[in-house]
Amino acid sequence: MSLAFQIRAAAPADVPTLFRLIQDLAAYEHLSHSVSGTVAQLREHLFGDRPYAEALLAESHGQGIAYALFFTTYSTFLTRPGLYLEDLFVLPTYRRQGVGIALIRALARIARDRHYGRLEWSVLEWNHPAIAFYEGIGAEVLPDWRICRLSGAPLWQLAQSQSSQASS
Repeated sequence: MSLAFQIRAAAPADVPTLFRLIQDLAAYEHLSHSVSGTVAQLREHLFGDRPYAEALLAESHGQGIAYALFFTTYSTFLTRPGLYLEDLFVLPTYRRQGVGIALIRALARIARDRHYGRLEWSVLEWNHPAIAFYEGIGAEVLPDWRICRLSGAPLWQLAQSQSSQASS
């Protein structure tokens, strides 16, 4: 029996469901301690005066079972905008039933319809099932690229520094 589900753009009323799914993703990635945001912040960032991201929600029988959260990037080499997939998460019970690929297809259609040059995302090195899934749909896992991140105290310290040169 196949799973009946639908994918749609998230609405403000979906924010608590999205936040719960974000917490489920963090638990899956062993990163629950890293979730510091709130439902109110997520609502503001998705639906406030200046939205920073968008989300798709997959539902089955009225229950949120998966989501994709994404935002616009820009490629100077392509001189075109792109779509960056921040999160793609399917509840374990609903995996291997076409939900993940349906979300990726929906994102690909959004990128195509907006004339974006690419769809990109990151995957944890240990997440072999996800890597296999992404490679199976034709995605290239870029071995030479690494994510660089400034957050928390180092970000604030750099922003406060007066020097125009970084220390070595």
